[in-house]
Amino acid sequence: MIQASFEKTGAGKLPVYVIGHQNPDTDAICSAIGCAELLRMTRYPDAVAACCGGLNPRTRWVLERAGMKAPHLIMDLRPTTETICRADVVKARPHETFLDVYERMERAGVRTIPIIDDQERMIGLASSQDLLKLLLHNVGDTTEARRVRTTVANMARTLEGYIDCGTDLDTEHDFILTVSASSEHTVEARLTEYPREQLVVVVGDRPEVHKMALKVQVRVMVLTGGAHLAPDLLELARVQGCTILSCHHDTASTTQLIRCSRRIADAVERDFKSYGSKVHLASIRSEIQHLPQALFPVIREDNGKLIGVFSKTDLLDPPRQRLVLVDHNELSQAVPGAADANILEVLDHHRLSGNLVSREPIRFINEPVGSTCTIVARLFQLSSLRPTPSVAMCLCAGIISDTLKLTSPTTTPTDRDILSWLAGQAGIVVDDFAREFFGAGSLLRSAPSDLILNTDRKEFQENGWHISISQIEELGLDDFESRAAELREALGRMAQSHKHDFACLIVTDISKHYSLLLTSGSEAVIREIDFPHLAPDLFEMDGVVSRKKQFFPFISRVLARAVKS
Repeated sequence: MIQASFEKTGAGKLPVYVIGHQNPDTDAICSAIGCAELLRMTRYPDAVAACCGGLNPRTRWVLERAGMKAPHLIMDLRPTTETICRADVVKARPHETFLDVYERMERAGVRTIPIIDDQERMIGLASSQDLLKLLLHNVGDTTEARRVRTTVANMARTLEGYIDCGTDLDTEHDFILTVSASSEHTVEARLTEYPREQLVVVVGDRPEVHKMALKVQVRVMVLTGGAHLAPDLLELARVQGCTILSCHHDTASTTQLIRCSRRIADAVERDFKSYGSKVHLASIRSEIQHLPQALFPVIREDNGKLIGVFSKTDLLDPPRQRLVLVDHNELSQAVPGAADANILEVLDHHRLSGNLVSREPIRFINEPVGSTCTIVARLFQLSSLRPTPSVAMCLCAGIISDTLKLTSPTTTPTDRDILSWLAGQAGIVVDDFAREFFGAGSLLRSAPSDLILNTDRKEFQENGWHISISQIEELGLDDFESRAAELREALGRMAQSHKHDFACLIVTDISKHYSLLLTSGSEAVIREIDFPHLAPDLFEMDGVVSRKKQFFPFISRVLARAVKS
């Protein structure tokens, strides 16, 4: 399923998508293109033309002729995990030290951090509380409280110290930390209390203790306060393989920092909940509220890499995509997720119906003209602006398509005037352009049945009935008979899969102003259709070419009469 990108613009807001109805016709596509250009010229510089469905052959021809790219394809606007996750993630790798990671979290003001591997894949999560356990582990066991699992290299880097001599610096060991700040007698006893190969002795400028530690052959000696070994003792340390590390910190700070040199791998919580990038928020809200986890990683489905993270509070008010709807005003015909979007404007020429509700006052323009492209062009005129020639050509195509080159009963004088004005802007001859447009592609001749049914299809809720009306226009209906059985079967499948009470396909001969009506679904509805029968589910409709002004009012009356079982 294709979804909106939700990329933010330079202004920090989501772009404004200008989009027509599902299964868009030429008027829906071209009015979106024209309206987006007008909005960019006037009040929304980030307006983008979009569509919810594929382009039919005639629309593709128009865009190629005009040199225009197809609108941005969006099949779902419902907010997903990707729309709320923060991509600028503070993260860490398991080999990093407590001090590095904790300081990074403090600077960013976060309390939980994702842990990733070198390929940016999730390993787990670490919270501030988890990390602090690295410093405060097993305080009741004296020996275990002294144990620090780290490397000499990490110790030196954490202490900002200098390694005077040493080997095996990058291997992780279980060291036992001791501080030689007591009397010589006590220090000597302490040095023999633990295994020498694990001992880390922290000591200041005390040459006598330095000699004791080398005599015992401790693993690491850390000299504090800027102290250094005497040259002869340093040479002895090299011979014995004792690592000597010097730093400027005092003894207390040095001891704490050595603990902070532990890798965070031991503090990583590897049992965690993550989500793919396309998961709808509505499907996880309830689950997340009952999880103790504070941060939720969002993972790319194809390679498992971390995209971003979100918290429970991010679910409270997810970003709402800004929309301008053209050529429809019903949510049932809109891109899925439109109900959750911020609808800014509506431009349409159909009846008012459905459950479109806005949270704030919006610009709503609905005029009884033959094409939404006519409305868009009028808005250009009212703004004292002119569309570019390419956009003007697209707007011409929308009017020609929806009014059947000004012959449909939906045509108004405004459509005629606007088409003439646009043709001048586009540099076309209307008759020649219309002939090429309608001859650009016969769906009956070459398109699959599912494409025929969905090229220009609208769903309606009327008098308690859920119905679907598809329409295609042809120059002659010679190919219909050979496709009738296939279309009849496909129409039945579609009605069943979408749970339509009634579905139909109108096949219009634009040269003769004549249509065929293929039906499927409720027999109670089909019995009430009083057009001449050609077959039990097929009717001829002489003079009927407009779904909006002729067929829909008719079928609405039929549905009112039919008794739903």
